[in-house]
Amino acid sequence: MKAKQLIATVLLSAGTTLSVAWGVIRYTNTSNFYGGQSQTEMPSNYKYANFGDDNVPPGTAVDFTAASESAIPTVVHIKTKINAKKVSNNTPRGRNVDPFSDDIFEQFFGNPGMSREQQASGSGVIISADGYIVTNNHVVDKADEVKVMLNNKKSYTAKVIGTDPAYDLAVIKIEAAGLPYLVYGNSDLAKIGQWVLAIGYPLNLETTVTAGIISAKARTLQLNKDRNGSSQGGVESFIQTDAAVNQGNSGGALISTDGKLIGINSAIASPTGYYSGYSYAIPVNIVRKVVDDIIKYGTVQRGYLGVSYSLSSSLSDEQKNQMGIPLFVEGIYVNEVPKDGGAFEAGIRKGDILKSIANIMVTNGAEMNEILSRFKPGDKVPIVYNRDGKDLSVIVTLKNKSGNYDLVKLETGIEKLGGEFLDLDAKIAKQYGVDGGVVLKKIIPAGALGTQTTIKENFVIIRVNDTVVKTLDELKNVVNKNKAVTLTGFFPGYDGLYDYQVTLN
Repeated sequence: MKAKQLIATVLLSAGTTLSVAWGVIRYTNTSNFYGGQSQTEMPSNYKYANFGDDNVPPGTAVDFTAASESAIPTVVHIKTKINAKKVSNNTPRGRNVDPFSDDIFEQFFGNPGMSREQQASGSGVIISADGYIVTNNHVVDKADEVKVMLNNKKSYTAKVIGTDPAYDLAVIKIEAAGLPYLVYGNSDLAKIGQWVLAIGYPLNLETTVTAGIISAKARTLQLNKDRNGSSQGGVESFIQTDAAVNQGNSGGALISTDGKLIGINSAIASPTGYYSGYSYAIPVNIVRKVVDDIIKYGTVQRGYLGVSYSLSSSLSDEQKNQMGIPLFVEGIYVNEVPKDGGAFEAGIRKGDILKSIANIMVTNGAEMNEILSRFKPGDKVPIVYNRDGKDLSVIVTLKNKSGNYDLVKLETGIEKLGGEFLDLDAKIAKQYGVDGGVVLKKIIPAGALGTQTTIKENFVIIRVNDTVVKTLDELKNVVNKNKAVTLTGFFPGYDGLYDYQVTLN
């Protein structure tokens, strides 16, 4: 009887274990982001790799050859070119000088102001057999031409699928099939002290592999900025390593010793601009979500919690006492909770301390941003917070930046211009002797107008690419159909018409 009970117990335990394992696998397959990768087959470049635990047991010799051989064919050399562009010039209505241009000397002597052709290079990682490649936004930003060279010397012209400066990530694509690609790892499982390899094309060299260890996680450098140029909108939670990374490594792979992608190399900390100690990679769990969104929606779907915060552990015990924060509580202290945010609707208030988000403990803003970056507007996220020494649990429905639950649409051409526009008043138009126009009321510094031209506010636009525009709707219609536009108009109080050319990549 005891034997039968023992056997039954063993079978029951085994069944429970299998059920739990199946549940974990099922949850993983339905909740994680694949970022364009096949989940049913392994690329041929992994014939050397042993997919096991990438944390080498203490005392075991480390061999990087299998991981290197698997990854090298998947890391590409990216070369970009920004064409020389006419920044501003005068249309043939007299020889008028643009009063705001830095190229006044050239204008007086009849030469249009030109920006110089720029060339740069970086790295990228193939993440699908049909040619999707992930790299840094700053590698391809504003590029008119993107060339990709594979490790086997084959060269392709790439199309930029989408970018996001807040994450400093971009997705490009080449027309190819059957390519080797890097399989995503799990950056949550990466540990301080773990061996990693950095692969890329530094200093215009051929494929280069360097080794180091993870020296820190969830680092912030205040480098990333959103499309409006705000560092507060940037998402940073870097993996810090001492693997040598130099100029040209940007966009390359940081891999584990079993050949899986765990990060995209993005920055170095150096007083000289060259490697001198630490490099920084974007965790792959952020990368795969950004890639997935760009491929599916054309833009990143970012969910916002709706709180402003500081790190409670950075406060002294005296400050905690003054603020009524229990000394033993660690987490993110909530400074403000806007009433139109998801956190307020869920009951979170100023003074609460966020302890975990999506069942992951958080101690700083970088960790919180990394976790939230995996969700989109409308997603429901479990949160544990502490109030007056008691832990409370809520479900917060994340919103978009506009304060609703809608998915964000791909940025239009008029939005890429980076400005606020309004119709020219009919009475004022008559005074200026025009039938209509559009007034540039505000310039967004990070937009195309702010970064590519010397244009100033209150400029009145009357033509776009030689098409007359009398209203904002007409302006939008023309701009949204073109990748490059020439805005023609005048400055009130100055004679003559001026042209401003911008690209809207």
